[in-house]
Amino acid sequence: MQNDSTLIQQLKNKDERALSLLYDKYSGSIYSVILKMIRDEGKAQNLLQDTFMTVWDKAENYDAEKGRFYTWVYRIAKNKTLNMLRKSDPLIQTDDFSVHNNKEDAISIEPEYLELNGAVTTLEAHHKEAIELVYFKGLTHREAHQEMNVPLGTFKSYVRQALKQLKITYAKTLSLILLILNAL
Repeated sequence: MQNDSTLIQQLKNKDERALSLLYDKYSGSIYSVILKMIRDEGKAQNLLQDTFMTVWDKAENYDAEKGRFYTWVYRIAKNKTLNMLRKSDPLIQTDDFSVHNNKEDAISIEPEYLELNGAVTTLEAHHKEAIELVYFKGLTHREAHQEMNVPLGTFKSYVRQALKQLKITYAKTLSLILLILNAL
């Protein structure tokens, strides 16, 4: 079997066989990363195909001195997945539960969901982003701190501070929701 550097050079020369061999070698692990982030097999398969189409189109941009081929493909896949998540999936804290037409509508929404929604929206922007990356998008702390472009220790501090604030706000919000529901 040919080594990666030979295959990558052939890929840069638009050799379809080289793309196929690299796909066979790396697609399983890249698919796992995408699926972990998106949690939808159909979308993950489409993103995997889109990733390798980008690899084909941008092969000349790969520079072995800047990192391994797998890392380059991984970053392409991760960015495509994050872009899809940003475009298509509204986050819990963007939902608006402030308008209810009647008592049944208000009661049908679980109080815990309302409580969490209200608590997350009270966080500072960098705390919200840290929580979003780790808990909603499934990134590790190491991946998320790079995404936010802050040191790992700072990122972990953001998460700790956000969780502490959520605990406080969550309790206050639940008390308020229970008062409102009891008044209805």
